[in-house]
Amino acid sequence: MLGASLNKVFDYFKSRWQSSWNYSLWALLIFPLSPLVGAVTVGFVSLITWLKQSRKINRRPLNWGFALLSVLLIVSAGFAQDKAAAFLGLFNFLPFFLLFAAHSALIQTFAQLRQMAWALVIGSVPVVILGFGQLFLGWSFKFEILWVVLSWTVRPGGNPPGRIASFFLHANTFAAYLTIVFILGLGLWLEQWAEGQRGRGAEGRRGGGAEGRRGRGERLTATFPLLSQSPVPNPQFPIPFLFLTVAVIADFIALILTNSRNGWAIAIFACLAYALYQGWRILVGGVAAIISSVLLAAFAPSPVAHIFRGVVPAFFWARLNDDMYPNRPVALMRKTQWEFAWSLAQQHPLTGWGLRSFSTLYNAKMQIPLGHPHNLFLMLSAETGFLNALLFCGLLAWILITGVQLLQKSKYINTGDRLIFFSYLLAFSGWILLNTVDVTLFDFRLNALSWLIVAAICGVIDRYSQKDRLGSHQN
Repeated sequence: MLGASLNKVFDYFKSRWQSSWNYSLWALLIFPLSPLVGAVTVGFVSLITWLKQSRKINRRPLNWGFALLSVLLIVSAGFAQDKAAAFLGLFNFLPFFLLFAAHSALIQTFAQLRQMAWALVIGSVPVVILGFGQLFLGWSFKFEILWVVLSWTVRPGGNPPGRIASFFLHANTFAAYLTIVFILGLGLWLEQWAEGQRGRGAEGRRGGGAEGRRGRGERLTATFPLLSQSPVPNPQFPIPFLFLTVAVIADFIALILTNSRNGWAIAIFACLAYALYQGWRILVGGVAAIISSVLLAAFAPSPVAHIFRGVVPAFFWARLNDDMYPNRPVALMRKTQWEFAWSLAQQHPLTGWGLRSFSTLYNAKMQIPLGHPHNLFLMLSAETGFLNALLFCGLLAWILITGVQLLQKSKYINTGDRLIFFSYLLAFSGWILLNTVDVTLFDFRLNALSWLIVAAICGVIDRYSQKDRLGSHQN
């Protein structure tokens, strides 16, 4: 009876294959508000995809690499001093490898990339609004439905105090989320801006009127094709453009208020990358001048720094050089944590000390509780050994390099689609940079979001690489 019931359940979800992507979009919308509901939804979508496309998934060499990494991580956990903690730590990796493999088969088109970015930007709006209320209006509440189905905790004044965190446990975690959403939102904004420019130019050449407006709407719909029941607004310029303008500005302001130096640096890096990609040299020069002024105010010799500090707010330069938080314990400095993690890796280079071991070892040495060494790749080296860390880095590097090569060389990517793919590559690069100074995988929402972005990149790479290969064979 139980087997027959399970078969009926699987058959039902297999029959809903056409709606799977829509379910993923809704999951992305609600992830910040209800991680459990989002996780269950994404999990079912992954299961459906595996049932329908298991042969395709199993044939991909990249998935073999993650399968090998999974086996090596399990072996490493078997050698850990605290095996229970190490095997528990596997849940931060193995389920997300499965999610990645499934969604890289599900996500294949640039339309899906746009829909995914729209869902993330829309979903960020209520989170940012609550964050502003937390910081400026003293909002605080704890709201739960069925324990974790819907669990909202907002602390007055932020966490740490004075730093916006919204629903997230810490301002740095919120900054990592905002960085990814800001990059993708800015990419959508640039697309809408370019489309509006083209639309106005074409309308002017036709003399305007209803026909011109109708033609513009048809072009926009072709540029932003939507799946049925997709939670994405109908792209009738200028409403999407105005919404994106407000959302991107709000996300950027919230990112500033997180007081996260990492978030600031990556957001500026993204703005410079977009400006270079668009060929806006004046903007690149302006941003470079602003960055130089802030850095000089923070780190230049006193006479020079004093001049720039008269212009640059202390909120920025004092945060960069740690004058805002003086006399911090040496054990809380990233340099100290990285040196300790490196020493652990050298002691057990093959198998590491076991996942989730860093916190215990660091507390025993420094007498300060710390969850991670603020560098994912050093953490993997210390906890799982150099081989696992190198394989993990190698797989990520292959994805990024292949994505950049596809963007540069593919003959089958339209000019209008290159910007959204560039946005995802930029978000992926931002995630890598974030994890050189922090570790994002301990927040379920961030971890799932990161792997969905990587899956989206790989899905497009797989599809268009096949087109390029077929095209070269035909020629």
